[in-house]
This record gives sequence, structure tokens and C-alpha cells, in this order.
Amino acid sequence: MAAPHSPRTDDWWRDAVIYQVYPRSFADGDGDGTGDLAGVRARLPHLAQLGIDAVWFTPWYASPLVDGGYDVCDYRTIDPAFGTLAEAEKLIAEAAELGIRVIVDIVPNHVSDQHPWFRAALEAGPGSPERELFHFRPGRGESGEQPPNDWPSQFSGPTWTRVPDGEWYLHLFTPEQPDLNWAHPAVRREHEEILRFWFERGVAGVRIDSAALLVKDPALADFEEGVDPHPYIDQDELHDVYRSWRSIADEYGAVFVGEVWLPDAERFARYLRPDELHTAFNFNFLACPWEPDRLRSAIDDTLAEHAPVGAPATWVLCNHDVTRTVTRYGRADTSFDFAAKAFGTPTDLELGTRRARAAALLTLALPGSVYVYQGEELGLPEAEVPRTSIQDPMHFRSGGTDPGRDGCRIPLPWEAGATWCGFGTGAEPWLPQPEGWGRYAVDRQAAEPDSMLALYRAALLLRRSVPGFGDGPLTWLPAGDGVLAFAREHGLLCVVNLSGQPAELPPHDELLLASGPLDGAGRLPRDTAVWLRT
Repeated sequence: MAAPHSPRTDDWWRDAVIYQVYPRSFADGDGDGTGDLAGVRARLPHLAQLGIDAVWFTPWYASPLVDGGYDVCDYRTIDPAFGTLAEAEKLIAEAAELGIRVIVDIVPNHVSDQHPWFRAALEAGPGSPERELFHFRPGRGESGEQPPNDWPSQFSGPTWTRVPDGEWYLHLFTPEQPDLNWAHPAVRREHEEILRFWFERGVAGVRIDSAALLVKDPALADFEEGVDPHPYIDQDELHDVYRSWRSIADEYGAVFVGEVWLPDAERFARYLRPDELHTAFNFNFLACPWEPDRLRSAIDDTLAEHAPVGAPATWVLCNHDVTRTVTRYGRADTSFDFAAKAFGTPTDLELGTRRARAAALLTLALPGSVYVYQGEELGLPEAEVPRTSIQDPMHFRSGGTDPGRDGCRIPLPWEAGATWCGFGTGAEPWLPQPEGWGRYAVDRQAAEPDSMLALYRAALLLRRSVPGFGDGPLTWLPAGDGVLAFAREHGLLCVVNLSGQPAELPPHDELLLASGPLDGAGRLPRDTAVWLRT
């Protein structure tokens, strides 16, 4: 095993580097073609050598996997495809020995339609206590043939499904993911017990999926664009839920990160008050195009949003739902929008890789914590999955126009010359690896001093060992058009050139790290970033 680095015991989450593991695609330990906990345990040395502080696992619970595990049957059981609860406990302990904390994913908005509660609700019939745990309603129209309201889905398609007895149930995502009724005390009590279950097993934190969607307008009124409050996003009653959760987390010294998509900065910050969530994902920065003015605005806005409540910012370039950074930054439109995803979008991977390397140094130099999605440290591009192999429900619910999210979920390449690039030794991976995937393999990049992996390892080592990184103030410095330059404490500088020509570097004593070589005159080429010390 790789040598551990000492875990921080203070507010580690304020400037942690957290690595996201999508278990199905990380490493296959039993040869069935699906990534699992055995595969993660075997690859923990890679994570330790990378230099991360924590690992966030997307759902590993019992699930039909209709939506990649976000349709949960039992939060206290590991899905057999991934392993067992005993293996999860071993993984948590082994990661801790290497100085790596574990964060698990909770999906409180909905459960699987195979969850015992929902199956009981279907059997019990209209008006039963079992149905009160969900949003069952009679339909509209003479025979109840129309849905109870016109709410838009978070995916394409309808938000209501009719059952044989004539009632309808609400699902903001797929029909296999019925929404829970958070006005019911049993729903709140169950999730509080789930939190305790995992905290008692050594989990250091919880990522909350769709954190702003739980509470619904009890009237289930029709949706009106632009009318506040929204009938199912950011309802005020949510804050009572998270204050209750925070009191539990504080008992264990655990932390929360919320998936909160809100355009209103003031309402966003309410979730980060000292008695609610510790952190929330920064989607404005994630979706921002590779443009200097837009990036600077996103950084300024993010820091301003968090300042009133004293919460640290988080920074992320990609996750299991978003087009990979190398691909996105190699396109004419470098922003991200779910509605804009399309098959066959032209991409310049060389350009995208150069920009992704610079973006890595930019992100890791900003104040707060950073999330790194698995494979970003390898510079993996988005794969265009053959239509016959696509599994993501977003694709099917769009009528086949949306390529879905499978392209960023391709199983990782570990060994260039091995079967399935070392992902597993048995069955073909659950999603096909593209031709030439081995060029991105860990073993190959570990031997190349200029690889993306080498850059990430060097950057994370410096971030841990050089004063000035992590949480703290940021001061913008004068710079030419298209250049972002800022200072951190202890003389640390970060400069990123997004202009079309080389840029002069500010006065400095030491070049700590560069995302690419400087030009012959010692200037910073376009789409390149450096860390300096004065």
C-alpha cells in the first residue's frame, strides 16, 4: 500500500481535495464487468499517491440501477453488484489508514419503485397510510385520466404515473423513482436513522442529492414560470430538515455537501448557514465557459455568495452527469448545459487537454475545497457511446436525441496492455471502452513526467505542502487582456493565460508548477497556467 499522509483533524472540509468515485466504472474486482468495492480497495494506493483528502462515493446501495444507483431500495444494504456491507466497512477502515475519509451519497428526494415502502403503498390502495409516505393523488378530468398537475420533470417526460387503481404518483425523475412525502414524520425519522447508520460506520460526510427538491407545495398547484415560491424547488420548510440533520452530523463530527442548483445567491447561501449544510456544489463555475471575464465573474460571485455565512466555496470541473472537461474545453461552446448536449459535436482534444491542464491549476489554487471526478486526473475525454450500448435513462426519455451521461462514465483504464485496460479481468465492462483507451492508462501516465496524472500528483503535493493554498483570501492582480492573475497568502501567485498570445509573468522568485512549458522567452503561452511564489 502507498504511504499514508496525515489526515487533518480540524475543519478539514474547508479546503479538502475530494475525489469522486462512480463505483460501477472505477475498478472491477470480481470480473463480472461491473466496478465494485473490491476493485476500489485494490486501487486505494492510487488514491493515496494522488494525494486526496477524501473520497465521495455515488450510491452503492441496493438498487435496480435504473438511474445509475440513484433509485435506492435499501440504504442499509450494499448492492450485490458492488459487494457487501462488511466490504464497505473494510473499505472505510482501509481508506482511513491511508489518511482518506469517506463521503457517501444520500438520495432523500425519492426511492426506487422496488423499495418496500412503495411496494406496500401500491398494495394498500387509495387512502391508506402507506400511500401517505408518497405523493399519490387522483387524476383530473371526468375519469381521472389526466395527471394531477403539470409540473415539469427534472428529466424529459412526464412527472406523474398512473397505477391500476386509478391514482397517480409523483416522480420528478423517472417513473421508477417515486418522490417521498417530506411532510410525513416517518420520512424524516427514517432518513435521520440512515444518517446515524453510516456515521456509526465511520463515514466522515454525506453528499445530498437534489438537496433543494425534497419539500413540495402541499396544494400541488400547477406550475407557473417565474412565480415564487417554486412549487418544489427551495421550499422554506427544507431548512428545518437540514437543521435537524446538522445536529446529528455534529454529534459525529461529520459534514454535508449539498447538490443545490439555485440562481438566487441569497437563497443559496441560506443552506450554508452555520446550523445547516457545511458546503454546497458550485454549479456556476462548473458550467462556466473557458472565457476570462466569465470565469472571473464566476469566481467573484461564488466567493461573494459564501462570504455572508462564512462557508467555504467548492470548485469542480466535471462530475458523473457532466461532459468531461477535456472534451468540453475542446469545443466551440465551452460552457455546459444539459439542454445543449448533442451527438457528434466536433471536438479538438489537443486544445481541450491543454485547457483542462490549465483549469486544473486554476481550480486547485482557488480558496475552498475542490472535487475531482474519477478519470479527470487521467485527462479522459468524453466517449461517444454507440447508441446500441447506451444505458442512461436521460437518452431514452428524450426520444433518443440526448446522448445521455454514459460518455463520462466509461470504465477507467488502469493498465495499457491488459484486458479491458486493467478495469477487470473477466467479463466485458458494462459500458464499452473506446478504441485506444489504453493511451490514458494509469501505468502509462505514471511513467510519463509530463502526463496529466503527473500534473495532478505534483499539484496536490504542492497544495498540501506549500503555505497559501486552500481556504483564505484571494486578491486579483493587474494583468493583460485575457489573463487571470491572483495572489493567495504567503506570496503564492496563480496566473492563467486565456488570451491568444503569450503573456508576461509577474515578478516572482520561484516557478512552482506549470500546466505546460513556457515559451522560449519565459512567457506564458495561451491556455496555460502557472503557480509562482514571491
